Amino acid sequence: MGAGTAPGEIQPVIAPRSAAISAERISAYIALTKPRVTFMVLLTTLTGFYLASPLSVDMLLLLHTLLGTALIAAGTAGLNQILESEADARMHRTRNRPLPSKKLEPSAALGFTSALVVSGALYLGLAVNPLTALLGVLTSILYLFVYTPLKTRTPVCTAIGAIPGAIPPLMGWTAVSNGLDWPAGALFLILVFWQFPHFYAISWMYRDDYRRGGFRMLSALDPRGRRTGRHILAHSLLLLGISSAPFFLGLSGWVYLSGASLLGIVMLRYAARAARSCTKLSASRVMRASVIYLPLLLILLVADKL
Repeated sequence: MGAGTAPGEIQPVIAPRSAAISAERISAYIALTKPRVTFMVLLTTLTGFYLASPLSVDMLLLLHTLLGTALIAAGTAGLNQILESEADARMHRTRNRPLPSKKLEPSAALGFTSALVVSGALYLGLAVNPLTALLGVLTSILYLFVYTPLKTRTPVCTAIGAIPGAIPPLMGWTAVSNGLDWPAGALFLILVFWQFPHFYAISWMYRDDYRRGGFRMLSALDPRGRRTGRHILAHSLLLLGISSAPFFLGLSGWVYLSGASLLGIVMLRYAARAARSCTKLSASRVMRASVIYLPLLLILLVADKL
């Protein structure tokens, strides 16, 4: 009984503060891995794996591939936030991330994310094959040490960043085949060209934030948005063309070609409106359309595999 407590009085139960702190730290570690981005990486990896598979899918190999890829993707996302923590602190859309908000210490974040990348690479090398592990390491290196520093130097960063963003389906492919061929290249190019309208739209929506962060995205150097709009339209047109490649390479059939063409035309319509109006609203519609476009295209590929 504490001092000043009347006989028979029930003391209030106080929840341990450490439990709340622990839950907050766990949530911060999860946020550090960018779960939604990691999920999209796994979706494209799964597509590559399935398309490269023969009549049956090796489920155990698939599990190994997805787990190793998830570790590398999650760790790379966290390391990117460490490298950009100062810029993130200056931008409204990112200032609540774990490092700018001081929810995690940089040393703890570095240890956690480095362990994820290293363990993911080792896991892929041992449980899948060395080529898939090499592609995973290459993705991380290009994203962290080429794309990330270029974001503060030149608008060309978007083109460079599209390369590591398009490697995951190749990892799924090589996990099965232990090699690369033209159909795998078609998957790679689809992901490359999809990223341009997607990220140009995002950069236009948040161009003021990117300026505050010191990023030299095209939109940050394009006050009227005309160049950004032209790039969105041009790359949407290229995406429409390259999305037909799986059909001509014998990877899919007429159902895929018809669906991909329809999706591409819809994307092109949104891109044309964005290029004409150059508004934040039109850019946000392109972004939303691109987020819907990619999963539907991958579903068509998987459903119409020849």
